[in-house]
Amino acid sequence: MRATNTFSILFWADQKNSKNNEALLYARINVNQKRVNISLKKKIPIDLWNPKLKKAKGNSAEARQINQYLSQVNSQIFQVYQDLKFKDKLITAQLIKANFLGEGEHNKSLIELIAYHSNKTKNTFAIGTIRNYGITENYISKFLEQKRKTTDIYLNQLDYKFICDFENFLHGFWPKGHPKALGQNTVMKHIQRLRKMVTLSYHLEWIDKDPFIRWKPVFEKTNREFLSDSELSNLETYEFISERLDRVRDLFVFSCYTGIAYIDIMQLTENNIHLGIDGNNWIITKRQKTNVMVKVPLLEKAKYILDKYKSHPITEVTGTLLPVITNEKLNIYLKEVANFSGIKKNLTFHMARHTFATTVTLTNGVPIETVSKLLGHTKIATTQIYARVIERKVSDDMNALRDILNKKKADDNKKAQ
Repeated sequence: MRATNTFSILFWADQKNSKNNEALLYARINVNQKRVNISLKKKIPIDLWNPKLKKAKGNSAEARQINQYLSQVNSQIFQVYQDLKFKDKLITAQLIKANFLGEGEHNKSLIELIAYHSNKTKNTFAIGTIRNYGITENYISKFLEQKRKTTDIYLNQLDYKFICDFENFLHGFWPKGHPKALGQNTVMKHIQRLRKMVTLSYHLEWIDKDPFIRWKPVFEKTNREFLSDSELSNLETYEFISERLDRVRDLFVFSCYTGIAYIDIMQLTENNIHLGIDGNNWIITKRQKTNVMVKVPLLEKAKYILDKYKSHPITEVTGTLLPVITNEKLNIYLKEVANFSGIKKNLTFHMARHTFATTVTLTNGVPIETVSKLLGHTKIATTQIYARVIERKVSDDMNALRDILNKKKADDNKKAQ
């Protein structure tokens, strides 16, 4: 049963604290014998105030202006009360005041949402994910300043046009130090992060409707580059004069035969090596990006690299299985590695993970379900991206099917004779 509230609004002038014969006007809200005062930030001459009628007296222009203002405030406060009543909220004088002053849940701003989201996820998101959200948040601030000429907006001002305008802004934005403007897929990623934050505000009931309900992301299809058998072989067998490039090549090849990402490789220690159910050594670790457990049996080439750095001066100091190097330097040095070993592709460390998924596993007949588990993917659809680009695997599968069909046809012919 819905509770019945006693509700009233009255106005008063604080004559006790008057200055220069002027008193500050207040609105007093009473709900169930509990009351709060709201300063209206407006003053009235003491001799113009009628304490009995709670309004300005007379018919002067100033009196009419003050009374019109009080009437507007009365209507606004009453509307707040009606809205809360309609939503079956527990109504208090303090809640009405908060909503009237724009401090209620339905008056949250976009910057407040960003701050809440950052605090909520700081202990659950990976460092890289937090950094990516930070970049998106920076672009939102730039958009507000440059296109909306403000530093913040209320969440209830977010609409489909805001999303479209933000998307257009990102398409035309050229980050400092970047060789080109943001690409289509990068723009989509930034808007998806904004969407996740706005969806959070919807679930928190900070907004009444989701402005993204009609928005659909449009991604460009990209080919995930990987090394072929011959390219990987050339890389493995090339003898580098530079010990620095030799270490970088080894880290890359290790990832090619384990599928483990850079950040997770840098954190591997002896504690990550376990005896598997097959009696061989396995690497067991958690992906920092998704916190998903990954269990990878050690292939001989990966084991050889681990043995090579077992007593290396760098690993003895760091306590890691492999030499530690920053991702930035690693990718810079990989350009030199590619140049020396004759690889024409734009070699990046993440390409090693793609190579593991394609050249090392899927191409050699490892089932896609197994590859998905080895990579730590939470959805097999993510792994299927790799399967689509392996023409040799498609050719092998179709040749196998052709042999089966030809054999079946030959058997049928024999039976018919």
